[in-house]
Amino acid sequence: MSLPSFPSLLFGSGPRFLRDAFGPTVVFYLGWKLHGLLLGVAAATVLTIVVYGWERRRQRPGVAARIGLAIALVQAGAALLSGSPVGYFAPPILVSAVYGLAFLGSVVIGKPLVAVFAREAYPMRAEVRAHPAVQRAFARLSIAWGGYMLFRSAFRLVVLLTLSIDLYVLINVLTATPGTVGMLAWSFWYGLRGVRYADGQRSAP
Repeated sequence: MSLPSFPSLLFGSGPRFLRDAFGPTVVFYLGWKLHGLLLGVAAATVLTIVVYGWERRRQRPGVAARIGLAIALVQAGAALLSGSPVGYFAPPILVSAVYGLAFLGSVVIGKPLVAVFAREAYPMRAEVRAHPAVQRAFARLSIAWGGYMLFRSAFRLVVLLTLSIDLYVLINVLTATPGTVGMLAWSFWYGLRGVRYADGQRSAP
């Protein structure tokens, strides 16, 4: 199996990760503004179900889509029970913090969580995944993502509790988009370096 190029990873898998990260939030916000909380919840939930079905039909692992679907169902329940859009936006902040800790904890136990998400972008052979250079890259990436997610969770919580929902959505999208795109680009580039070394195509990263 030939190795993917950095541009093919970034532009092939990057939009899917961004779709899963921001799509439901934007759809919920538009539905809520157009016709209230129920439409926002319904629209975001339908989107995540459609995305999950699409990923499974494409025979991808769909890890991000599965997580998105699970979070969307929790968000729907929290929003309807609380009767407030705050109930919709609060669960992802908590989940993000939990995942940040999970990323860091996975490094401690020697099973970097980035390896799971890497399968979404490129189905590596088992011997490549197990190579020390790849595992080292996965560990460093997991630490970076763990720190980023914990910081983002704290920042989003402060914004959600102190500002309006409109400002929360605007600030969240405007700050998260460049940060997430930057993290994804660096992750694809750095991870690919390790994979190429494991495959004998470059010097040690």
